[in-house]
Amino acid sequence: MQLKNIKGKVSLATCSLLQMTGTATQAADSDWNVDTAFLYYGESDGRVQAAEPAIHVGHKLNDDDRIDLRLVVDVLTGATPNGAHATSVAQTFTTPSGNGSYTTNAGETPLDSTFHDTRAALGADWTIALDRESKIILGLNVSGEYDYFSLGLSTTYARDFNNRNTTLTAGIAYNNDTINPVGGVPIELDPMVAQGFTLNRRGSSETKTLSDFIIGVTQVIDRKTIMQLNYTYGMTDGYQNDPYKLLSVIDPTTGLPATASAAAAGDLPYVYESRPDSRQRNSLYFNTARTLTEDVIHFSYRYYWDDWGITSHTLDLKYRYELKNSYLQPHLRYYSQDAADFYIHDLKLGSDVDATTGEVISRQYASNDYRLAKSVTTTVGLKYGLPLSKNSEFALRGEYIQQAISNDGVPAGEETPDLGAMVLQLNYSMLW
Repeated sequence: MQLKNIKGKVSLATCSLLQMTGTATQAADSDWNVDTAFLYYGESDGRVQAAEPAIHVGHKLNDDDRIDLRLVVDVLTGATPNGAHATSVAQTFTTPSGNGSYTTNAGETPLDSTFHDTRAALGADWTIALDRESKIILGLNVSGEYDYFSLGLSTTYARDFNNRNTTLTAGIAYNNDTINPVGGVPIELDPMVAQGFTLNRRGSSETKTLSDFIIGVTQVIDRKTIMQLNYTYGMTDGYQNDPYKLLSVIDPTTGLPATASAAAAGDLPYVYESRPDSRQRNSLYFNTARTLTEDVIHFSYRYYWDDWGITSHTLDLKYRYELKNSYLQPHLRYYSQDAADFYIHDLKLGSDVDATTGEVISRQYASNDYRLAKSVTTTVGLKYGLPLSKNSEFALRGEYIQQAISNDGVPAGEETPDLGAMVLQLNYSMLW
Protein backbone atom coordinates (compact mmCIF):
# COMPACT_ATOMS: atom_id res chain seq x y z
CA MET A 1 0.00 0.00 0.00
CA GLN A 2 2.86 2.41 0.72
CA LEU A 3 4.25 2.32 -2.80
CA LYS A 4 1.20 2.22 -5.02
CA ASN A 5 2.70 4.90 -7.23
CA ILE A 6 5.99 3.03 -7.63
CA LYS A 7 4.25 -0.24 -8.38
CA GLY A 8 2.01 1.55 -10.81
CA LYS A 9 4.96 3.09 -12.62
CA VAL A 10 6.82 -0.20 -12.70
CA SER A 11 3.80 -2.01 -14.10
CA LEU A 12 3.14 0.69 -16.67
CA ALA A 13 6.78 0.56 -17.72
CA THR A 14 6.58 -3.17 -18.29
CA CYS A 15 3.23 -3.13 -20.06
CA SER A 16 4.24 -0.21 -22.27
CA LEU A 17 7.32 -2.08 -23.37
CA LEU A 18 5.17 -5.09 -24.19
CA GLN A 19 3.25 -2.89 -26.58
CA MET A 20 6.21 -1.06 -28.15
CA THR A 21 8.34 -3.86 -29.55
CA GLY A 22 8.91 -4.16 -33.26
CA THR A 23 6.95 -7.39 -33.48
CA ALA A 24 3.94 -5.94 -31.67
CA THR A 25 3.41 -3.52 -34.53
CA GLN A 26 2.97 -6.52 -36.84
CA ALA A 27 0.44 -8.24 -34.59
CA ALA A 28 -2.48 -7.28 -36.81
CA ASP A 29 -1.07 -9.55 -39.53
CA SER A 30 -0.59 -12.58 -37.23
CA ASP A 31 -2.99 -14.88 -35.44
CA TRP A 32 -0.94 -14.89 -32.22
CA ASN A 33 1.53 -12.51 -30.61
CA VAL A 34 3.35 -13.05 -27.33
CA ASP A 35 5.37 -10.40 -25.49
CA THR A 36 7.33 -11.24 -22.36
CA ALA A 37 9.34 -8.97 -20.09
CA PHE A 38 11.29 -9.01 -16.84
CA LEU A 39 11.91 -5.75 -15.00
CA TYR A 40 14.19 -4.92 -12.07
CA TYR A 41 13.73 -1.66 -10.17
CA GLY A 42 16.17 -0.66 -7.43
CA GLU A 43 16.32 2.51 -5.34
CA SER A 44 19.44 3.98 -3.80
CA ASP A 45 20.39 3.70 -0.11
CA GLY A 46 18.91 0.23 0.24
CA ARG A 47 15.36 1.38 -0.28
CA VAL A 48 12.73 -0.36 -2.42
CA GLN A 49 13.76 -3.21 -4.72
CA ALA A 50 11.29 -4.69 -7.19
CA ALA A 51 11.35 -7.71 -9.49
CA GLU A 52 8.55 -8.00 -12.01
CA PRO A 53 7.90 -10.60 -14.72
CA ALA A 54 5.11 -9.88 -17.21
CA ILE A 55 3.52 -11.60 -20.17
CA HIS A 56 1.03 -10.46 -22.81
CA VAL A 57 -0.71 -12.85 -25.18
CA GLY A 58 -2.86 -11.63 -28.06
CA HIS A 59 -5.00 -13.77 -30.36
CA LYS A 60 -6.86 -12.66 -33.47
CA LEU A 61 -10.29 -14.27 -33.50
CA ASN A 62 -11.06 -13.18 -37.07
CA ASP A 63 -10.12 -10.34 -39.39
CA ASP A 64 -11.38 -7.68 -36.95
CA ASP A 65 -11.89 -9.16 -33.45
CA ARG A 66 -9.17 -10.14 -30.98
CA ILE A 67 -8.49 -11.08 -27.36
CA ASP A 68 -5.54 -9.76 -25.32
CA LEU A 69 -4.50 -11.21 -21.95
CA ARG A 70 -1.89 -9.82 -19.52
CA LEU A 71 -0.28 -11.10 -16.35
CA VAL A 72 2.07 -9.05 -14.17
CA VAL A 73 3.64 -10.12 -10.85
CA ASP A 74 5.40 -7.65 -8.52
CA VAL A 75 7.73 -8.72 -5.73
CA LEU A 76 8.90 -5.76 -3.63
CA THR A 77 11.25 -5.65 -0.68
CA GLY A 78 13.44 -3.08 1.08
CA ALA A 79 12.66 0.00 3.13
CA THR A 80 10.40 2.98 2.53
CA PRO A 81 10.01 6.40 4.24
CA ASN A 82 7.30 6.38 6.89
CA GLY A 83 6.60 10.14 6.67
CA ALA A 84 8.41 11.31 9.80
CA HIS A 85 11.52 13.40 9.19
CA ALA A 86 15.12 13.17 10.40
CA THR A 87 16.11 14.81 13.68
CA SER A 88 19.25 15.09 15.79
CA VAL A 89 18.06 12.29 18.10
CA ALA A 90 17.26 8.63 17.52
CA GLN A 91 13.59 7.83 16.88
CA THR A 92 11.63 4.66 17.66
CA PHE A 93 8.48 3.65 15.79
CA THR A 94 5.90 0.90 16.23
CA THR A 95 5.36 -1.52 13.35
CA PRO A 96 1.89 -1.43 11.73
CA SER A 97 0.84 -4.63 13.49
CA GLY A 98 1.73 -3.16 16.89
CA ASN A 99 3.77 -6.27 17.72
CA GLY A 100 7.21 -4.80 17.09
CA SER A 101 9.27 -1.64 16.74
CA TYR A 102 12.21 -0.24 14.81
CA THR A 103 14.66 2.57 15.53
CA THR A 104 16.14 5.20 13.22
CA ASN A 105 19.52 6.71 14.07
CA ALA A 106 19.98 10.43 14.63
CA GLY A 107 20.26 12.39 11.40
CA GLU A 108 18.67 9.66 9.26
CA THR A 109 15.36 9.75 7.43
CA PRO A 110 13.05 7.21 9.12
CA LEU A 111 12.57 4.15 6.93
CA ASP A 112 10.26 1.25 7.62
CA SER A 113 12.49 -1.75 6.87
CA THR A 114 9.63 -4.21 7.39
CA PHE A 115 8.18 -3.28 4.01
CA HIS A 116 7.49 -6.15 1.62
CA ASP A 117 4.77 -6.88 -0.88
CA THR A 118 3.76 -9.32 -3.62
CA ARG A 119 1.09 -8.44 -6.12
CA ALA A 120 -0.44 -10.29 -9.04
CA ALA A 121 -2.42 -8.44 -11.71
CA LEU A 122 -4.52 -9.95 -14.49
CA GLY A 123 -5.96 -8.02 -17.41
CA ALA A 124 -8.09 -8.93 -20.42
CA ASP A 125 -9.30 -6.91 -23.42
CA TRP A 126 -11.82 -8.04 -26.01
CA THR A 127 -11.86 -6.00 -29.22
CA ILE A 128 -15.13 -6.28 -31.16
CA ALA A 129 -15.59 -4.76 -34.61
CA LEU A 130 -19.00 -3.13 -35.01
CA ASP A 131 -18.47 -2.34 -38.69
CA ARG A 132 -15.57 -1.40 -40.97
CA GLU A 133 -15.07 2.00 -39.29
CA SER A 134 -15.85 1.37 -35.62
CA LYS A 135 -14.98 -0.99 -32.79
CA ILE A 136 -15.48 -1.41 -29.07
CA ILE A 137 -12.94 -2.70 -26.54
CA LEU A 138 -14.17 -4.31 -23.32
CA GLY A 139 -11.62 -4.56 -20.51
CA LEU A 140 -11.32 -6.37 -17.19
CA ASN A 141 -8.52 -5.91 -14.63
CA VAL A 142 -8.00 -7.69 -11.32
CA SER A 143 -5.08 -7.28 -8.93
CA GLY A 144 -4.44 -8.44 -5.41
CA GLU A 145 -1.83 -8.29 -2.68
CA TYR A 146 -1.77 -8.97 1.04
CA ASP A 147 -3.37 -5.65 2.00
CA TYR A 148 -5.08 -4.47 -1.21
CA PHE A 149 -7.53 -5.79 -3.79
CA SER A 150 -8.69 -4.04 -6.96
CA LEU A 151 -11.32 -4.91 -9.55
CA GLY A 152 -11.82 -2.79 -12.65
CA LEU A 153 -13.95 -2.67 -15.79
CA SER A 154 -13.52 -0.49 -18.88
CA THR A 155 -15.19 0.20 -22.21
CA THR A 156 -13.65 2.07 -25.14
CA TYR A 157 -15.35 3.05 -28.39
CA ALA A 158 -13.30 4.05 -31.44
CA ARG A 159 -14.49 5.21 -34.86
CA ASP A 160 -12.49 5.98 -38.00
CA PHE A 161 -13.22 8.85 -40.38
CA ASN A 162 -11.58 10.51 -43.34
CA ASN A 163 -10.43 7.30 -45.04
CA ARG A 164 -9.22 6.04 -41.65
CA ASN A 165 -6.84 8.97 -41.26
CA THR A 166 -8.83 10.25 -38.27
CA THR A 167 -9.89 8.20 -35.25
CA LEU A 168 -12.16 9.47 -32.48
CA THR A 169 -12.06 7.62 -29.17
CA ALA A 170 -14.24 7.70 -26.05
CA GLY A 171 -13.85 5.49 -23.02
CA ILE A 172 -14.91 4.92 -19.44
CA ALA A 173 -13.25 2.91 -16.68
CA TYR A 174 -14.39 2.01 -13.18
CA ASN A 175 -12.38 0.48 -10.33
CA ASN A 176 -13.44 -0.67 -6.89
CA ASP A 177 -10.59 -1.08 -4.40
CA THR A 178 -10.52 -2.62 -0.93
CA ILE A 179 -7.75 -1.72 1.52
CA ASN A 180 -6.95 -4.04 4.46
CA PRO A 181 -4.01 -2.41 6.29
CA VAL A 182 -1.85 -4.50 8.57
CA GLY A 183 -3.08 -3.82 12.11
CA GLY A 184 -6.30 -2.18 10.89
CA VAL A 185 -7.23 1.30 9.63
CA PRO A 186 -5.58 4.00 11.80
CA ILE A 187 -7.62 6.96 12.99
CA GLU A 188 -6.60 10.05 11.02
CA LEU A 189 -4.38 12.51 12.93
CA ASP A 190 -4.37 10.27 16.01
CA PRO A 191 -0.97 9.52 17.57
CA MET A 192 1.03 6.38 16.98
CA VAL A 193 1.28 4.39 20.21
CA ALA A 194 4.24 2.51 21.61
CA GLN A 195 4.55 -1.25 21.28
CA GLY A 196 2.30 -3.05 23.74
CA PHE A 197 -0.40 -0.36 23.88
CA THR A 198 -3.80 -0.57 22.20
CA LEU A 199 -3.64 0.62 18.59
CA ASN A 200 -5.73 3.62 17.50
CA ARG A 201 -7.86 1.87 14.88
CA ARG A 202 -11.37 2.43 13.49
CA GLY A 203 -11.86 -0.79 11.58
CA SER A 204 -10.13 -3.52 9.63
CA SER A 205 -10.76 -2.32 6.04
CA GLU A 206 -11.81 0.59 3.84
CA THR A 207 -12.85 1.02 0.21
CA LYS A 208 -12.55 3.55 -2.59
CA THR A 209 -13.86 3.85 -6.13
CA LEU A 210 -12.17 5.34 -9.19
CA SER A 211 -14.03 6.49 -12.29
CA ASP A 212 -12.24 7.76 -15.40
CA PHE A 213 -13.58 9.19 -18.64
CA ILE A 214 -11.45 9.79 -21.74
CA ILE A 215 -12.05 11.39 -25.11
CA GLY A 216 -9.43 11.69 -27.79
CA VAL A 217 -8.55 12.08 -31.42
CA THR A 218 -5.75 10.50 -33.43
CA GLN A 219 -4.85 12.12 -36.76
CA VAL A 220 -2.58 11.00 -39.57
CA ILE A 221 -0.91 14.23 -40.69
CA ASP A 222 1.01 12.80 -43.64
CA ARG A 223 2.75 9.58 -44.59
CA LYS A 224 5.41 10.17 -41.95
CA THR A 225 3.56 11.87 -39.08
CA ILE A 226 0.78 10.90 -36.68
CA MET A 227 -0.58 12.90 -33.72
CA GLN A 228 -2.84 12.16 -30.77
CA LEU A 229 -4.65 14.39 -28.28
CA ASN A 230 -6.60 13.07 -25.25
CA TYR A 231 -8.47 14.60 -22.34
CA THR A 232 -9.12 12.51 -19.23
CA TYR A 233 -11.36 13.33 -16.28
CA GLY A 234 -11.27 11.16 -13.18
CA MET A 235 -12.99 10.99 -9.81
CA THR A 236 -11.80 9.11 -6.76
CA ASP A 237 -14.11 8.67 -3.76
CA GLY A 238 -13.46 6.91 -0.48
CA TYR A 239 -10.40 6.10 1.58
CA GLN A 240 -7.31 7.75 0.10
CA ASN A 241 -4.91 7.85 3.04
CA ASP A 242 -1.76 5.80 3.12
CA PRO A 243 -2.41 3.96 6.41
CA TYR A 244 1.33 3.56 7.05
CA LYS A 245 2.33 7.23 6.70
CA LEU A 246 3.03 9.53 9.65
CA LEU A 247 3.78 13.17 10.48
CA SER A 248 6.23 14.30 13.14
CA VAL A 249 4.94 16.43 16.03
CA ILE A 250 7.70 18.89 16.99
CA ASP A 251 8.33 20.91 20.13
CA PRO A 252 8.86 24.43 18.69
CA THR A 253 11.22 25.33 21.55
CA THR A 254 13.69 22.48 21.10
CA GLY A 255 12.95 21.55 17.49
CA LEU A 256 12.86 17.88 18.57
CA PRO A 257 10.01 15.35 18.61
CA ALA A 258 7.56 16.49 21.28
CA THR A 259 7.86 13.54 23.65
CA ALA A 260 6.34 15.58 26.47
CA SER A 261 3.13 16.12 24.48
CA ALA A 262 1.70 12.68 25.12
CA ALA A 263 -1.84 13.15 26.39
CA ALA A 264 -2.23 9.45 27.13
CA ALA A 265 0.13 6.70 28.17
CA GLY A 266 1.96 5.20 25.23
CA ASP A 267 1.42 8.08 22.78
CA LEU A 268 4.42 8.79 20.54
CA PRO A 269 5.21 12.17 18.90
CA TYR A 270 3.83 11.10 15.51
CA VAL A 271 0.29 11.20 14.08
CA TYR A 272 -1.21 9.34 11.13
CA GLU A 273 -1.79 11.34 7.99
CA SER A 274 -5.20 12.51 6.75
CA ARG A 275 -6.27 13.16 3.15
CA PRO A 276 -9.61 14.23 1.63
CA ASP A 277 -12.00 11.40 0.76
CA SER A 278 -12.68 12.79 -2.72
CA ARG A 279 -10.45 13.84 -5.59
CA GLN A 280 -11.17 15.18 -9.05
CA ARG A 281 -8.39 14.62 -11.61
CA ASN A 282 -7.86 16.15 -15.06
CA SER A 283 -5.19 15.64 -17.70
CA LEU A 284 -4.42 16.71 -21.26
CA TYR A 285 -2.11 14.43 -23.22
CA PHE A 286 -0.45 15.10 -26.58
CA ASN A 287 1.64 12.52 -28.43
CA THR A 288 3.27 12.56 -31.85
CA ALA A 289 5.53 10.24 -33.84
CA ARG A 290 7.39 11.06 -37.05
CA THR A 291 9.50 8.92 -39.32
CA LEU A 292 12.81 10.51 -40.37
CA THR A 293 13.85 8.38 -43.37
CA GLU A 294 14.52 5.22 -41.31
CA ASP A 295 14.62 6.62 -37.78
CA VAL A 296 11.53 7.44 -35.72
CA ILE A 297 11.09 10.18 -33.13
CA HIS A 298 8.39 10.03 -30.41
CA PHE A 299 7.41 13.02 -28.27
CA SER A 300 4.64 13.43 -25.70
CA TYR A 301 3.49 16.07 -23.23
CA ARG A 302 1.03 15.67 -20.39
CA TYR A 303 -0.48 18.40 -18.23
CA TYR A 304 -2.26 17.26 -15.06
CA TRP A 305 -4.27 19.13 -12.42
CA ASP A 306 -6.59 18.14 -9.57
CA ASP A 307 -8.58 19.66 -6.72
CA TRP A 308 -5.89 18.71 -4.19
CA GLY A 309 -3.78 21.53 -5.58
CA ILE A 310 -1.36 19.33 -7.51
CA THR A 311 -0.40 20.33 -11.03
CA SER A 312 2.24 18.55 -13.07
CA HIS A 313 4.04 18.63 -16.40
CA THR A 314 5.50 15.56 -18.12
CA LEU A 315 7.68 15.71 -21.24
CA ASP A 316 8.84 12.47 -22.83
CA LEU A 317 11.18 12.07 -25.80
CA LYS A 318 12.33 8.88 -27.54
CA TYR A 319 14.44 8.59 -30.67
CA ARG A 320 14.68 5.23 -32.41
CA TYR A 321 17.95 5.07 -34.33
CA GLU A 322 18.15 2.24 -36.85
CA LEU A 323 21.40 0.31 -37.07
CA LYS A 324 22.22 -2.25 -39.73
CA ASN A 325 20.43 -5.19 -38.07
CA SER A 326 19.20 -3.66 -34.81
CA TYR A 327 18.27 -0.33 -33.26
CA LEU A 328 19.04 1.99 -30.36
CA GLN A 329 16.41 4.13 -28.65
CA PRO A 330 17.58 6.87 -26.24
CA HIS A 331 14.92 8.08 -23.82
CA LEU A 332 14.62 11.36 -21.90
CA ARG A 333 11.75 12.18 -19.53
CA TYR A 334 11.14 15.25 -17.38
CA TYR A 335 8.43 15.47 -14.72
CA SER A 336 7.64 18.32 -12.33
CA GLN A 337 4.79 18.77 -9.86
CA ASP A 338 3.56 21.26 -7.28
CA ALA A 339 2.71 20.17 -3.75
CA ALA A 340 -0.76 19.24 -2.54
CA ASP A 341 -2.57 21.93 -0.57
CA PHE A 342 -2.38 19.87 2.63
CA TYR A 343 1.27 18.82 2.29
CA ILE A 344 3.20 19.92 5.39
CA HIS A 345 6.63 19.05 6.76
CA ASP A 346 5.51 18.53 10.39
CA LEU A 347 3.06 19.70 13.06
CA LYS A 348 4.02 22.02 15.93
CA LEU A 349 3.03 21.44 19.52
CA GLY A 350 0.86 24.30 20.72
CA SER A 351 -0.10 25.82 17.37
CA ASP A 352 -1.03 22.64 15.50
CA VAL A 353 -1.43 20.11 18.31
CA ASP A 354 -3.07 20.82 21.67
CA ALA A 355 -0.42 20.26 24.35
CA THR A 356 -3.02 19.08 26.86
CA THR A 357 -5.23 16.75 24.83
CA GLY A 358 -2.79 15.81 22.07
CA GLU A 359 -5.46 16.57 19.43
CA VAL A 360 -4.63 18.19 16.11
CA ILE A 361 -6.42 21.56 16.19
CA SER A 362 -5.05 23.45 13.18
CA ARG A 363 -6.22 21.41 10.21
CA GLN A 364 -8.40 18.58 8.95
CA TYR A 365 -5.94 17.22 6.37
CA ALA A 366 -2.18 16.84 6.59
CA SER A 367 0.50 14.65 5.02
CA ASN A 368 4.28 14.61 4.72
CA ASP A 369 4.26 11.92 2.03
CA TYR A 370 7.05 12.90 -0.40
CA ARG A 371 4.83 11.77 -3.29
CA LEU A 372 2.60 14.79 -2.55
CA ALA A 373 5.51 17.24 -2.30
CA LYS A 374 6.83 19.69 -4.85
CA SER A 375 9.37 17.73 -6.86
CA VAL A 376 11.25 17.29 -10.12
CA THR A 377 12.02 13.87 -11.60
CA THR A 378 14.28 13.23 -14.58
CA THR A 379 14.77 9.93 -16.38
CA VAL A 380 17.56 9.08 -18.82
CA GLY A 381 17.59 5.72 -20.56
CA LEU A 382 18.65 3.66 -23.53
CA LYS A 383 16.97 0.70 -25.21
CA TYR A 384 18.63 -1.77 -27.56
CA GLY A 385 16.49 -3.91 -29.86
CA LEU A 386 17.64 -6.87 -31.90
CA PRO A 387 15.29 -8.65 -34.33
CA LEU A 388 16.10 -12.37 -34.13
CA SER A 389 13.94 -13.26 -37.12
CA LYS A 390 11.09 -11.79 -39.12
CA ASN A 391 8.70 -12.69 -36.29
CA SER A 392 10.73 -12.30 -33.10
CA GLU A 393 12.73 -9.65 -31.28
CA PHE A 394 14.88 -9.27 -28.17
CA ALA A 395 15.20 -5.92 -26.37
CA LEU A 396 17.20 -4.63 -23.41
CA ARG A 397 16.44 -1.35 -21.65
CA GLY A 398 18.26 0.51 -18.90
CA GLU A 399 17.24 3.77 -17.21
CA TYR A 400 18.34 5.98 -14.36
CA ILE A 401 15.71 7.98 -12.44
CA GLN A 402 16.57 10.98 -10.25
CA GLN A 403 13.91 12.58 -8.04
CA ALA A 404 14.56 15.84 -6.18
CA ILE A 405 12.10 16.89 -3.45
CA SER A 406 11.77 20.60 -2.68
CA ASN A 407 13.04 21.40 0.82
CA ASP A 408 12.26 25.11 0.82
CA GLY A 409 11.88 26.34 4.40
CA VAL A 410 12.89 22.99 5.91
CA PRO A 411 15.42 23.25 8.78
CA ALA A 412 18.89 21.87 8.14
CA GLY A 413 19.15 18.19 9.00
CA GLU A 414 15.45 17.53 8.38
CA GLU A 415 15.48 17.57 4.58
CA THR A 416 13.84 14.87 2.48
CA PRO A 417 16.76 13.32 0.56
CA ASP A 418 16.85 13.01 -3.21
CA LEU A 419 16.03 9.59 -4.61
CA GLY A 420 17.94 7.73 -7.30
CA ALA A 421 16.72 4.53 -8.93
CA MET A 422 17.83 2.13 -11.65
CA VAL A 423 15.56 0.25 -14.03
CA LEU A 424 16.72 -2.76 -16.07
CA GLN A 425 14.35 -4.59 -18.37
CA LEU A 426 14.57 -7.57 -20.72
CA ASN A 427 11.96 -8.24 -23.37
CA TYR A 428 11.31 -11.02 -25.86
CA SER A 429 8.48 -10.89 -28.41
CA MET A 430 7.28 -13.25 -31.10
CA LEU A 431 4.34 -13.79 -33.41
CA TRP A 432 3.03 -16.60 -35.49
